[in-house]
Amino acid sequence: MTVAGIEVRPDAALHAGLPDAVKKAGRVRVATDIPYPPFEMYVSEGSKEMTGLDYDLGQAIGAKLGVRFEFQAQKFEGIVPAIQAGKYDAAISAITDNKDREQVVDFVDYSASGTGLMVAKGNPEKIVTLDDLCGRSVAVQTGTNQQKLLEKHQDACRTTNRGPIHIQAFPKDSDAQLALRSGKAVADVLTKPAAGWTAKTADGGASFEVVDDPAAAGGYNASPNGIAIAKNLPQLTDAVQKALQELIDDGSLAKIYDKYGVASIAVKQATRNGAVD
Repeated sequence: MTVAGIEVRPDAALHAGLPDAVKKAGRVRVATDIPYPPFEMYVSEGSKEMTGLDYDLGQAIGAKLGVRFEFQAQKFEGIVPAIQAGKYDAAISAITDNKDREQVVDFVDYSASGTGLMVAKGNPEKIVTLDDLCGRSVAVQTGTNQQKLLEKHQDACRTTNRGPIHIQAFPKDSDAQLALRSGKAVADVLTKPAAGWTAKTADGGASFEVVDDPAAAGGYNASPNGIAIAKNLPQLTDAVQKALQELIDDGSLAKIYDKYGVASIAVKQATRNGAVD
């Protein structure tokens, strides 16, 4: 199968290790809450054909395992209960792996993402870190973790001679983007996946770019996102983890992430139940 321009070949040994029920059905039933770009989207407005980072990842893992990953739309809050009830075998929907969820499902972690900094194309203000925002006007969506991050960083700014961040909070991130576009802000602070996708797609990639702070590759306060799998399917969890590691090792995972402008959030190792809280 070709996924994101990459030829993914099945691994017979991984297929052999799948649960008998999955091998017999030839499919894994996967829940996802759509749309949530760039992780899950419809190909076009009005279409039911899915695309996105999570969808492509699922197709690549399915191809590696020699079964179909069949995605079905499911509201986010109902995903884990539906897995517990046996409606789905798994879910790929940018789900944060945390200790509470690990009590009822198992996770194979495939990304780590937090808050990112999006700036004007070419980064004219030479923004690299949060400290570079001190004393400057910065756009953010109201009530988000990103706004809290900026507010928390004010103390650090006060220890410098630059002064505090001038936080401009907006109802929608599209308003924050407009402030950045018009020069009223030097950066828009949002989730790093959203920043990467916006920078890649807005005006054909001509308006924005994402800053990669060397000290926070996946973004600030990054947390793992995991493929959630039913507790009663440990063989599936094991096979998905091994398939993901093969996609990491042969470079396929990086290419899938790069397609969506989020290469920096890709994991280097396929881990299981890696919640940090």
